[in-house]
Amino acid sequence: MTPSINVAKNISNHLNTTVGYLLGETDKADLFKDPGMLQRLAELDKMENTEKNHILHVLDGFIKSVKLKNIAAL
Repeated sequence: MTPSINVAKNISNHLNTTVGYLLGETDKADLFKDPGMLQRLAELDKMENTEKNHILHVLDGFIKSVKLKNIAAL
C-alpha cells in the first residue's frame, strides 16, 4: 500500500525534512525548507515561459561563474 501525499507530508514534518528527501529525490534533507527560496520559486512559476527562461538563463550563468571561480581558487 502506498501512503497518501498527506501521510508523506506528515512524516516529513515530524522528521523535520522534505517529502523529496524521503522519496530519495535529493540527499539534502533541508533543500526546500528555506522560505525565501520557496517564495522566489513560486514567483518564478507564475511568470510566462519566455520570462522564466530568461531568468533561468541568467541564473545558470551566475552559477557557472561561481563554480569556475571556485575551481580557479583551488
